[in-house]
Order: sequence, then C-alpha cells, then structure tokens
Amino acid sequence: MLVIVDYGIGNLGSVHNMFKKIGVKEVVVSSDENIIAKATRILLPGVGAFDAGISNLENSGLTQTLNQKALIEKVPVLGICLGMQLLTKSSEEGVKKGLGWIEADTLKFNLNPELKLKVPHMGWNYIKVQKQNPLIALESKHRFYFVHSYYVKCIDESQSLATSNFGFDFTCMVNKDNIFGAQFHPEKSLKFGMKLLEKFSKL
Repeated sequence: MLVIVDYGIGNLGSVHNMFKKIGVKEVVVSSDENIIAKATRILLPGVGAFDAGISNLENSGLTQTLNQKALIEKVPVLGICLGMQLLTKSSEEGVKKGLGWIEADTLKFNLNPELKLKVPHMGWNYIKVQKQNPLIALESKHRFYFVHSYYVKCIDESQSLATSNFGFDFTCMVNKDNIFGAQFHPEKSLKFGMKLLEKFSKL
C-alpha cells in the first residue's frame, strides 16, 4: 500500500489523482499513524514554509512512525517539493531541525543580480541525472515543473541524485538508500512526472 502522508500542508489531491491516472490502485491519503505503519511505500508531499511543515509533522505525532518506516524498516520514501526539504538537516527558511534523513541543508537562492533571474524559480526546467538509480534513467532529456525559493545543498555529495540550473547548478533530486527526494512537482510534470511516480510505485 502506497500512503501519501497528510500532515496538513501539501498538494494532496493532485498527487493522489496522478497516481490514480497511472493506474496505481492501492494508494491512500492518510494522517492515521496506524495506516502509515502498514505502508509499503510512503510519499511525503508539501508546499509552504519549512518550520510549518516540521511543526505539523511533530504535532501530528507522525515523526516517530515515519522514522521507523524510513530508517528501520527501509520502506521506499519519496519527498516532493517541501517534502524533499524536510528530509534535510535544516533550512535557512526557519529555525527548526529537519528530519535529517539526508546529509544536506536547505538554502535560500541568493543570485547575482546581473543574471536578472526572479525568485521563486518557477516553470519547466531540464534536470541532469548524476548516478544510476531505480527512479529515473541516466539521460539528459528529463524536464520537470519547479516552484521554489529554496534549494537543497548536499553535505554528502554522493546523495545528490540529479541537478538542475537556475543561475547555478543545484541539487534537485536526492537519494540515500531507500530515501528519495524531488524538488520539482512530478504531479504537474506530465509524462515525465508520470513515469517517475510509476517507477516509485513499483519499488
């Protein structure tokens, strides 16, 4: 059973609908600790601020269950957008500690004004996959939809799975063992996002 975690801050409907569109039958949206404890795959969505996301997870009482599933049982986990940033150790957007599953921090875009790029980074962009993995092929034609003002910088560069460019190359996908993160929105990325979510559903 694939569980999309409902912690009160996320694009739950569009993610759920995309899974249904690609034919994934056993997928539920839930904030119930008992249901999440039975998950064989977990998707952590999210939009909004870092501290609000972490606070909602803590207040919902789900952090311990998620740690158990991800770190002990090694269930496949995919964090998207804010959900990916919550996997890191910290964020310049707030003061709270992240889940710390990925050796990385979340930083604010601080771009050279001469580039004349507007934050947030919003729209379609190509990504470059850095290493072999089960979610996305090693090729240069992947294109996804982004909306974000903060990016993830890996302390352990081996956990950077893919990069994109917005004034400079930044990590847009992370991976450590069973844990994956995507800064972009696969549920808004048409065939590219559908393929990634389909592969995740079969891990």
